[in-house]
Order: sequence, then C-alpha cells, then structure tokens
Amino acid sequence: MQDLSFDSSDLGETEEFLVKAYTKMRIGGAGEQSRARIARRALGPIGMDELAFTYDMNFDASPLSRIVLCEMRSGHIEETISGRQTDVFAPGDLTLFSPPGQPHSGTVRGASYDLTVFDTAILDRVAATTPRARQTPVMLTGHRPVSAAAGRRLGALIGYLRDHVLSDQQARASELVISNAVTHLAATTLNAFPHNASTDPTAADRRDAGVPALLRRAVAFIDENADRDIALADIACAVYLTPRAVQYMFRRHLDCTPTEYLRKVRLHHAHLELLTGSPQESTVSAIARRWGFAHTGRFAAFYRQAYGRSPATTLRS
Repeated sequence: MQDLSFDSSDLGETEEFLVKAYTKMRIGGAGEQSRARIARRALGPIGMDELAFTYDMNFDASPLSRIVLCEMRSGHIEETISGRQTDVFAPGDLTLFSPPGQPHSGTVRGASYDLTVFDTAILDRVAATTPRARQTPVMLTGHRPVSAAAGRRLGALIGYLRDHVLSDQQARASELVISNAVTHLAATTLNAFPHNASTDPTAADRRDAGVPALLRRAVAFIDENADRDIALADIACAVYLTPRAVQYMFRRHLDCTPTEYLRKVRLHHAHLELLTGSPQESTVSAIARRWGFAHTGRFAAFYRQAYGRSPATTLRS
C-alpha cells in the first residue's frame, strides 16, 4: 500500500481515482457541489482511507478483490450487493462494504466515512477452512458484524491503529509492529463477521496436537524467528499442521495461544536489550517498537506482569 491524496470537483477525475484505488466502476452525481476528498495512509499492507463527498454519488462497481471495512461518520450509503441484497449504512455503522467477489451498486448520499482496506489473503494468516476445503481461501460471508460487541471491538482496534500507530512514524517503519497490527486486524475481523473458516479442532487436529516432537518444533520455530514477520499460518506450515491443530496444541500443553507465546518470546528479547542497554543509548519505546510493541503503555504492563518491575527501571539499572 502507498499513501494517496485526492481532492477534485470533477466527476471524471473522481471516477478515475476510485477505479485505481478500489475497483472498476462507473459513477454519476447530482447537486451543484461535486467535491470529493480522499486520503489514504498506509500501514504496511493495510490502507486506512478517509473519504468525503459533498454530493449524492451513484456508483455501479465490479467485485472488490480486497477486504474493505467501512465506518460511517456522516450522511449515509445505500448499497445493493449482487443486485439482490440492499442495505443502508448510517453514522456509527461498521460494515463490510461488499463481500469480495460480489458486484455492488448504490448511492453515497453526501457522506463522509473511513475505509480499512487489506488483501483477502491476510485472513489466511490466522485461520483456515476445513480439511476437505483446504485449498479454499478464508472468506467473509456477510457484511454486518455478528454482534454489536464484536463490531465495537473491531472499531476500537481500527481506531487505535488509525489514531496511534499511524501517527508514530517509527512504529509505521517497524516490520514487527506492522506484523502484529496485520495479525490482530485479521483475527478481530474474523471474530466480527461471519466467515467460512473452521475454528474447532478436528479429530485429526487433536491427534496431531498430542505429538510432543511437533510442539518442540513449533516452539523452536518461534524462538528462532521471533525477530521476523511470522503469524499462525507460518508456524503451522513449519510443523506441517493445520492452524487449528497448532492452536489446540499450544492451549493443551502450554496454556496459551501461539500468538501469546510469540509475544512472550519477543518480550524476553526486549528484556535482554533493556538489561544490556543504557538510558543514554536507547529508550524503552524504541526497544518496545523493535520487538513489535507499538503501544509503550501496554508493553510496560506486559513487562511488569512478567518481570515484576517497569522496563524503565530495568534500563536504568
């Protein structure tokens, strides 16, 4: 993803920009004012967009190839998916703009809204479909959150990424911070929307999870690659198991998820840097970011829970 900026009152220019940024479409407008303002800030493979239209814009769009989450700020959007299902998005709503692979049309009525855009393959980092459909990618199957609480959790995460991580240039430049952000966004999106992923371990998953050698191999992979951009799918691939089996194995034997174990390992590496560093040469926030912790306060809380003192105290000692 790259940062983008657009501001125009020309419908032709607006259509051209929307096609390049999202998908092939045709638009039309009504009203004396036809100004469109669009800004995208990139967080690795995630695009965080702000859009505002001063007029009613009709659109007829081809299927999206990416996940596009929509948070309404003002006005409203009327959308019809695949010519059948019609919905209206109002201020405060968080929805999937349109499930990938389905054409959509409608009207943006003097609306301003935020979009969070990322590739569908990112969902495969944290989940998988059933063994029979192992070649089928993980997909969202509905455009409304499964519950208000799940929608709020996703909205809170997007707000945190937009307001805190994007505003920190050093965090935006950290591969591990971006990796954590992508993984967390994928997992929270799957928790918020209906999908085709299988979350319960199968009999084969339970059998595989009982093999001690596979657990040792998974732990070794995490230990050796904690400084790299790895996710659940990478761990599963390294030990030739399904993501479900890996999650079940860690829960069963270590009483934590693979992601939680990865965080513990990265926290340990940060601890070692704090022990050997000095306040004159480094800072707690820089060390935290280096190991994937974008929020210094949360890093300090994890650190205190693990080591019984603040990271600043360790750095000064």
